Amino acid sequence: MEETIRPFEFRQCISILKATGRMAKNLREFRQGIAEVNEESVYHHTCQYFMKEHAREYTNDFAHWAGESLEERALSEHLSNVDPYDFESISDLRNEFVRVIDSYLVFFPEPREVLPGDEFYFNQTITFVFPTGVRAQNLAEFLMAIKHVDVASIYYHFYEARTRLGSGIDDFSAWLENVFGKNDLAGRIRSIDPFMHTIEGIREHLIEYVEAEVRRDMEVMT
Repeated sequence: MEETIRPFEFRQCISILKATGRMAKNLREFRQGIAEVNEESVYHHTCQYFMKEHAREYTNDFAHWAGESLEERALSEHLSNVDPYDFESISDLRNEFVRVIDSYLVFFPEPREVLPGDEFYFNQTITFVFPTGVRAQNLAEFLMAIKHVDVASIYYHFYEARTRLGSGIDDFSAWLENVFGKNDLAGRIRSIDPFMHTIEGIREHLIEYVEAEVRRDMEVMT
């Protein structure tokens, strides 16, 4: 009896922005806000950063504000070095941001306030995940889908999955490894640096790696 292949079900997410009512105009208020806002807000400003169109030199909203509005470039670099996917919980992630800011304040205790209009507003999102109706049962179908699905689907399966699955694992590599035993291909996908590319850049790498694997499979069959 032929073994049934578990298809890859493409999903995507949309997020509705919701204000927390909290803002900060200087670093101390900013630090206190990070320490006290709910976990949904911390998650939004860090793990969901790549859903937005932002400068690639930053990896989260906190670093972006510190660099662009506070003009504290050294602090911004330290905040950008925090990888949100390295932490087991949002609480641990929050504590790391607070620790970084506290360390900075030891040496620079009185940073200036931002200009009016440049305050940091703590927001959160309500996220909905839904199926796209796109499925793939083999590498060729998977490749075709990767080329055409919405960027929100790439984000969900490549970035958001890291929070769900942990250990830097994404849905794409997990399926290729678990269903087809494509360990090398899965490893190449996991090696894509999530902080160095736009979502379209991630798509391009996925296409490149999967296309190469499809060609190899075809050569083996001929």
